[in-house]
Amino acid sequence: MPRTTSPPCTATTSLSITETINGSHRFTIQGYSLAKGIGIGKHIASENFTIGGYQWAIYFYPDGKNPEDNSSYVSVFIALASEGTDVRALFELTLIDQSGEGKHKVHSHFDRSLESGPYTLKYRGSMWGYKRFFRRALLETSNFLKGDCLKIHCTVGVVVSAIDCSRLHSIKVPESDIGAHFGALLENEECSDITFNVHGEKFHAHKLVLAARSPVFESQYFDSLEEDNPEIVVTDTEPKVFKALLHFIYKDTLIEDEELSVSASSCMSSIYDTLVARLLAAADKYNLPRLRLMCESVLCKDISVTSVAKILALADRYHAMDLKSVCLKFAAENLVAVMCSDGFEYLKENCPLLQSELLKTVAGWEEDFSGGGKSRSVWAQFSDGDDTNERSVRRQLWENGGEISRSLWVQLDEGDGSRSPGLAE
Repeated sequence: MPRTTSPPCTATTSLSITETINGSHRFTIQGYSLAKGIGIGKHIASENFTIGGYQWAIYFYPDGKNPEDNSSYVSVFIALASEGTDVRALFELTLIDQSGEGKHKVHSHFDRSLESGPYTLKYRGSMWGYKRFFRRALLETSNFLKGDCLKIHCTVGVVVSAIDCSRLHSIKVPESDIGAHFGALLENEECSDITFNVHGEKFHAHKLVLAARSPVFESQYFDSLEEDNPEIVVTDTEPKVFKALLHFIYKDTLIEDEELSVSASSCMSSIYDTLVARLLAAADKYNLPRLRLMCESVLCKDISVTSVAKILALADRYHAMDLKSVCLKFAAENLVAVMCSDGFEYLKENCPLLQSELLKTVAGWEEDFSGGGKSRSVWAQFSDGDDTNERSVRRQLWENGGEISRSLWVQLDEGDGSRSPGLAE
């Protein structure tokens, strides 16, 4: 018999969600003593309030609703005050303690499991509540009655069921294009009201945009700018850097430029002249923290043994704290190689305080290593190769590093009073 295959089928799903739409109302009864004697079965009603598409009201019976109780209790009910059939709901009635101690009298469906489910109100006028809500003699001597006033708080949760359309259908929202619109505003120079003269090259911009993005632009330029001379001369920034700066201010992205991807380590002597380094300086000058982080991210990818020292100095100068932290950690992990580089000599001559920070990082890193870290310690780096090579490297570091190298070993030795194994001859 030939095998039969099942015809292809399309699978569909749906989801029904049952939940409550909650709302609350506070009913204040002023002149309780005057309301007494109104008669058994007669009530004082609150204003109608809407919850879950239905009207509700609180009914308060000063002499009770039940004739058999002979006015010994006050009664409180929540009534369906609009047309409705089989309205299912949860209820909560609270008599407010007016002493400030928070000892309210609470009757609630919400905080307990209902064996029969929510209460069903069949028609308009159906009620839920308590005939014996509170013994009247106790109420009149309690903290619930103050200044001849009672306060009743009620919560209603109307049960509703619906199909969850959000799971069945979805509408894709495109990525924000506000940057493209503002970028077009910059490129078209429409409604520009300020001009920057950067070494003879003119850039037209908009005061409100610049002020909204940079507090420096807002305070430094616009407060003192005369209406008849809306031109600012910029002498400390190159045109290509200022163009990249405006690109970020309007589009919130880095400019697409080949210079941003040029490896700084391939031209160590000119790292400060790279576009990303100068843009980092501009971000610091104009207080643009997001642009600073973008530049830090680009520079971080270029950290190496030969570049880390100068990138560290750059990060310190322009308050790029995340980049600085990465540089310090990298230098500590590769200390021997870094100390043999030209960059370390640069730090020694130009940034002695940074060298001190590096030493502290090394000390802290060594403590982490002794606690079970996986990276190679400074002393392990010195121990690579045979004893002859080790002594040669240490001697070279002593000769090239001078006092800085001595302070490194002294600081690393502090704490136990013993000589470091890296110094033993």
